[in-house]
Formats: sequence, C-alpha cells, structure tokens
Amino acid sequence: MKKVFAFVIALGLINLTSYSQEVAGAGSDSTAKTETVAQADSAKTTDVVAEESASEEEFVPEEKGFHQILKEKVIEGGAGFMALVIICLILGVAISIERILYLNLATTNTKKLLSSIEEALNKGDEEAAKEICRNTPGPVASIFYQGLTRLSDGPEMVEKTVASYGSVQMGLLEKGLTWVSLCIGLAPSLGFLGTVIGMIQAFDDIAIAGEMSPTVVAGGIKVALLTTVGGLIVAMILQVFYNYLLSKIDDLTTDMEDASISLVDMVVKYNAQK
Repeated sequence: MKKVFAFVIALGLINLTSYSQEVAGAGSDSTAKTETVAQADSAKTTDVVAEESASEEEFVPEEKGFHQILKEKVIEGGAGFMALVIICLILGVAISIERILYLNLATTNTKKLLSSIEEALNKGDEEAAKEICRNTPGPVASIFYQGLTRLSDGPEMVEKTVASYGSVQMGLLEKGLTWVSLCIGLAPSLGFLGTVIGMIQAFDDIAIAGEMSPTVVAGGIKVALLTTVGGLIVAMILQVFYNYLLSKIDDLTTDMEDASISLVDMVVKYNAQK
C-alpha cells in the first residue's frame, strides 16, 4: 500500500514540476517570439510578392488537445495558487487510491469463514478454528481470532474482546479519511483566495490606468475566476472518492457487526455442548 501511495504522489509531483518549468519558460518564449517577429518583418520588406500570395491562402487553425488547453488554463490562473490546488488533488487522489485498495483487500466472505469456524468447533478443535482465522485476511478474521483466544474464559469475555478489537479495526478502516476531507475543504478555499487576490490586482490595474476600461478589468477577473474553477473541480473529484470510501467502510462495519454477533452465538453454543 505504501509503495502504491508513494508512486502516485511521485507521478503527480513529476507532472507538476513539468508544468512549473513550462510556466517559468513562458517569459523566455515571449522573448523568442519577439525576435521571430522582428525577423519576419525584415523578410516581408524584402519579399512582398511572397507575402501577398501567402495571405491569399486559407488559414487553417491548429486544433488544441485537452492537455494543451488544461496547461494554458493553469498558466493563466497563476502558477502559485494553481500549483497548490493541483497538490491537493494529487495528495487526495493518492490517499483515496491507497484506501480503496486497502478496503477491497479487507473484504472477507464472512459466511464461508463462519462455516469453517463452526465446523472446527463442532469437532472440538479450537486450534484449527484459530488457524483458519490467521490464514484469512481482513478485519473480520482478525476480530474472530482475538475472540477465539478468549474462548476458555467464557462467552462474556469473548464478547468484550470482540467489541474492543472491533473498535481498533474501525480506526484502521477510517485511517486517512481526515486528510481526504482536508484536501476537499482546502482546494476551494485556495481557489477563493486566488480569486480575491486576482480581484485586488484588477482594481490596482484600474487605479493605475485611471479609467474603468473593460480591457483592463477583464484580464484580472479571468485570472481570478480560473483559480476558483480549479479549486471547485478538485473538490468535486475528491468528494466522489470520499463518499465511495464512506460507503465501503459502512458496508464493512455492518458486516463486522453481524459476523461478531454470529460468532458470540456460536461460542455460547460451543460452551453449552462442552
């Protein structure tokens, strides 16, 4: 699980680094474009006929892919705040994937497990019942094993042990959910913060220009709103993962409670037959 978690974070940080390098190179690209324009102007003055014939050709706009559009919007929204929002997305998705894998591996066929334990207890082989629990993965089998270790102390002690260890397993199932919840709340907050700062910059531009020009205002507002859109999208994506994890934990919790009641009834019956 830790290897998967580290791999997802490393992959996300590599992509984030590439975006940062592209943003940092935006200034140098603009300088190169200026030099290219100057060279093109000199070429036009020496070859007027070629320019006229080229202007008559139809202009075919280059289609941009989703990755290119996304990169442009991240750059337009501001590298600082958009990078923080992307980090929230990477951390939230990495934790969610690790939790999904853990919860799927924690799922146990409780009916088959209870049947195997009951068969072993009917034969009077307590060690075989414990061995079945040790060889079965998942929290239900771990709870059963702890309960069977108290089998000689009576059903009441078995019930207390199962309840106590069930709380421990619940904590393991819910591990990491607080960080996903933090990313869900932090991403839109960072977006709103970027929006406020962008609006302040827009008003500063208006003050410098000395007039309420749509051109001056539109640029700052566009940058401000892009950070909010990014934060809300990240929050919605992580909210889907979070709700799925909660539903999976609820299913496992219900399964653990039902199986624990069946185990206690089985222990009562076993002690009555002894």
